Amino acid sequence: MAAHILVVEDDENIAHMIEAALTIGGYTSKICMDGMSAVNEITTGNYDLVLLDIMLPKMDGFQVFESKGDNPTPVIFLTAMGDVPNKVKGLRMGAEDYIVKPFEAVELLARIEVVLRRTHQDNAAIKYQDIVIEPDKHEVTLNGEAVILTPKEFDLLVFFANNIDIALTRERLLSAVWGYSFGGETRTVDTHVQQIRKKLNLYDSLVTIPRLGYRLESQKVV
Repeated sequence: MAAHILVVEDDENIAHMIEAALTIGGYTSKICMDGMSAVNEITTGNYDLVLLDIMLPKMDGFQVFESKGDNPTPVIFLTAMGDVPNKVKGLRMGAEDYIVKPFEAVELLARIEVVLRRTHQDNAAIKYQDIVIEPDKHEVTLNGEAVILTPKEFDLLVFFANNIDIALTRERLLSAVWGYSFGGETRTVDTHVQQIRKKLNLYDSLVTIPRLGYRLESQKVV
């Protein structure tokens, strides 16, 4: 079944351009043109993804994101606000991606595909080298033997496994695993990465990127 996507955009021409691109990509969609209506759609509808503009009437996109509460529907911000502080803010809030206008339809569809693939496999078993991660059971095995991880170590491992070959900053990892309001130091990430490496023998695969963060590399994938 095709993914159903909510397009929250107050510029009618842009909204219909996005709608046309989604149709070409094989997705179904619904357009919503103000923030207040968007919150209602997100919390009561059944969407696989939300494309959310920031500059909206009634409520801006950041307010919409906060108002959706614990609703797990993934969000990609679409906005003309390309400055770094707003991009960082959107990602730290927990958005899956942040695309700056203007953008090409092919770029939009590629980003959507990545997010849907990542979020839809959350409960499927993930295999990496001799490691099997079962998110629904919260279990990890190495060569068939159970490995005990703390809850945050487990969440961090799953995030790495769903973002193979992507350079992840410590700030992005803090946002994704601990929540954007977490007040700890980035040293917390380093400590958890060290434990994951040790427990799962990922010294060669979970690499450090100097002055940035970490990357789980795919060349070791079986």
